[in-house]
Amino acid sequence: MEIGIIGSGHIGGTLTRRLRSLGHDVAVANSRGPQSLADLAAETGARAVSVEEAVQGAELVVIAIPLKAVPQLPAALFDGKLVVDANNYYPQRDGDIAELLDRSLSSSRWTADHLKGARVVKVFNNIQAAHLMDEGKPAGTAGRIALPVAGDDADAKRIVMGLVDDLGFDPVDAGTLDESWRQQPDTPVYGTDRDADGVREGLAAARP
Repeated sequence: MEIGIIGSGHIGGTLTRRLRSLGHDVAVANSRGPQSLADLAAETGARAVSVEEAVQGAELVVIAIPLKAVPQLPAALFDGKLVVDANNYYPQRDGDIAELLDRSLSSSRWTADHLKGARVVKVFNNIQAAHLMDEGKPAGTAGRIALPVAGDDADAKRIVMGLVDDLGFDPVDAGTLDESWRQQPDTPVYGTDRDADGVREGLAAARP
């Protein structure tokens, strides 16, 4: 696939490495510009580009940036795009966002509201970057780590769940974007590396 990744931190950098290793054509961007990504590009063979270029040519776009930066993205370019939201809301970093503080919106619904027309799927937000890098296992392996995948578009979710499986993790359907609060920080599945049954149990046990 042609994949654009916005963000080169722990999760964005890890996904750049892992997706390139699977043979995907990856274009990576961040807020500091392509020149700041020269080392990552040289290491992985990914293309270092602007945010706009990462979005325009992509079949799928991963967003792995501080949540507070989402409103600065060129929203119109995301219309019709399959967008993987790997973000979390951390008030101490992102500041006070009323709808997220009172939990009237999931952070992915808030993101989707800013990127009108995008087909947003929530995944990769609940696993540590080091485990995403090193703990993928072949399908059928006992104890294989599972990742919850939430979204409103069934076809988009199917594509993303296939990618999760290719990366070495069991995808678990976690419902709609409005239900994705069940995989946010301070829930049973956040950072706990559960298998598929454990993820389903954790999602069901989550409380607002």
